[in-house]
Amino acid sequence: MSAGPGSGRERPPLGLLGIGAALTVAIAVGVTLTATRDGGMAADATETGTASQVVPGTGAAGPHGFAGRETDLFGRPVDVPANPAGVALEQVSGLPTRPGEPGWLTAAPAPSAGEGIWQKLFGGPVVRFSGSDGPARIDGNAAVGFAHTPRGAALAAEQIYWRTNANPRDRDLLLRLVEVSPQYLAEYDRLVAEGKVSERIPEKLRPLLFASDAFRIESYADDSATVQFARKARETVDGQPTWVGMRLVVVWRDDDWKLRPVTGEQQIQIESLRSIEGWTRW
Repeated sequence: MSAGPGSGRERPPLGLLGIGAALTVAIAVGVTLTATRDGGMAADATETGTASQVVPGTGAAGPHGFAGRETDLFGRPVDVPANPAGVALEQVSGLPTRPGEPGWLTAAPAPSAGEGIWQKLFGGPVVRFSGSDGPARIDGNAAVGFAHTPRGAALAAEQIYWRTNANPRDRDLLLRLVEVSPQYLAEYDRLVAEGKVSERIPEKLRPLLFASDAFRIESYADDSATVQFARKARETVDGQPTWVGMRLVVVWRDDDWKLRPVTGEQQIQIESLRSIEGWTRW
């Protein structure tokens, strides 16, 4: 039996991937724990070969199409957008749009398959796009226009989390996508001034920023949502797969979702999962 991915061993400093506070804890605990086991990530990525296998894309060429397709460490296809910030999909309605409708809290975004639903952003994180709940457009490094639905909240939470981690010195992006307090922003500015904010995600971690497998709406209200995400771990227990769980909170502000950061002594909650039965598969 291998050790569980949420055991808390080998916890790295909070500043590993960026501002050294709320937006980086989950990567530090979840991704780095996986990366440092069994001889390190770099050797594993080389052995699998999956991180560098690219085939030509079938979408339109140029900044609005796809440059190619890769497979992640688990062999799952990932599209590489010509624009590093991603390509928004055409939005089509059809899923539950109001509380009380069947599947309101449990339906997965649409479509379930096809080009562009999983995109590798900024050469690292892999995130879900949809044609039902956003993002409706890409504006600079930001994805905007998420639906005011549980699915929109889930999509926005991961998109914002990874976008800000992939661009840790993009202050405008932080202000646009995250509900930051004056105190939070002052701490961020201090860390930037002291040279403690990374320019980008470390190269050795990029192959481990693969897609999450599922999400679960823990709570949902008109102005906020708490969403749990499950990312597959390389470790197995008694031959069965395990996952690393992460919880994020978003709030509805100015007709879109914003991520609520964790501040002070708090930490984004990370847990080891033996099963994701009852979760919504992407």
